[in-house]
Amino acid sequence: MGKYKYLFGNMALFTVSNFVSKILVFLLVPFYTHVLSTGEYGVGDVMHTTLLLLVPALTVNMGEGALRFAIEREGERGDILRIGLKRTGISIGMVGAVCGAVSFFTGRNMKIYLLFFVFLYAANAFFEYFILFFQGCEKVKIVVLGSVSCTVLTLASNLYFLLVAKIGLYGYLLSQILSFGGAACLMFCLGGGKKYWNLGKKNKGLEREIMNYGKPMILYSTSSWANNAADRYIIMWMCGTSVGGVYGIANKIPAMLTVFQRIFAQAWQMSASKNYQDKESGEFFSSMYQSYNMMMVLGSSVLIVFCKVLAKILFAKDFYEAWSLVPPLVISVIYGALSGFLGSICLAYKDSKGMGKAAGTGALFNIILNPAAVYFLGAMGAAMITALSYYVMYAMAFLTVRKYVRLTWNWKRDYLSYFLIIVQSFCLIWEVNGYLWINGILLLCLVFFYRKELTSVLKNMGTVVCSMRKR
Repeated sequence: MGKYKYLFGNMALFTVSNFVSKILVFLLVPFYTHVLSTGEYGVGDVMHTTLLLLVPALTVNMGEGALRFAIEREGERGDILRIGLKRTGISIGMVGAVCGAVSFFTGRNMKIYLLFFVFLYAANAFFEYFILFFQGCEKVKIVVLGSVSCTVLTLASNLYFLLVAKIGLYGYLLSQILSFGGAACLMFCLGGGKKYWNLGKKNKGLEREIMNYGKPMILYSTSSWANNAADRYIIMWMCGTSVGGVYGIANKIPAMLTVFQRIFAQAWQMSASKNYQDKESGEFFSSMYQSYNMMMVLGSSVLIVFCKVLAKILFAKDFYEAWSLVPPLVISVIYGALSGFLGSICLAYKDSKGMGKAAGTGALFNIILNPAAVYFLGAMGAAMITALSYYVMYAMAFLTVRKYVRLTWNWKRDYLSYFLIIVQSFCLIWEVNGYLWINGILLLCLVFFYRKELTSVLKNMGTVVCSMRKR
């Protein structure tokens, strides 16, 4: 029960931060679709997507390294902090130099965008590093505080820059810079960053260890990014920024499921790193895999059932048509989440190469097939190939994990469930007569399939809550 208590306790805290930071920001979607054009939103979305590639790659995954090493090397956390900040600073210098060089060959508007991007990269890089560092130090409350403060700053600055100052895309980008930068400073000050900084001495051996851990993860993080984001560049190149903006907004409904994925992933990564050497780790990992898969399948089914209702509420003007792209993107979230779960097990065993190969295979599949899919099917083709590439990544990750842990699972039931999710998707996209009723019935079938896992999760959560109250 101690393992579940640790996991659910961290999940409770991460739920607070993610609910505030993701759900409330999600409510800004209707606001964005009113004040920004599809083209402006497309540019902003691509800049943010580019950060997802560059931050882990250029920092050599220092954040992931800090989480993995800080959680088991408490006495060396000061060294870990210094090493991470040093590498983050170097990466900022690299981005600044490249953007500065490119600016000599561009017009005034592009120069301004490049300047914004440098500051946006710096703010985001420090924010992401501190989030993972303090998570590794098991200071979950500081992580929650950082996420919540980032959200508050985002809400306040968005309202001012977009509604009062009315400076459009510039205001949107400036808001991101202020929120990431302000939250990073707050975490460093309140999380005892200065105290850690004063601990220990230069540790070249530790720096090599973290670098050797982070380098193979570049393939993993880059490939994961390609699975999630390469299609956006292809769409903007082949279909234009307006279609890119619609595709970007379509991802906002699957992002509701991603909120739960992130909550679990943050807590699970800590649990996997602490329990991977336990004699009962196989049983624990199998139990959590089955429960996690159940939650992702049921969550996906619910989003598909209510997809058009959510789109009508959240998407304004030309963005409403994005609803048709949601089902395949929701399916990609299922396999992306399960790949992340399996990846945490590999990273607990410090096998970043294995997960890099799995992610790389999925990314290669995505990059090769996406242009043809977009040419023939437009944005829908990109969404479908993204779902398929995440499945390839998931299948490869499952084979990699078998070297360390033998997961027990009901594969016949799970694959039948995935098939029913696909049926729901086609019923919605083609607007089959009575599709809402059909999809509702299929949702009930899925609940019946996973009734045991659902009951088990509720029981474990209830036990943990009761034990916490007694304390």
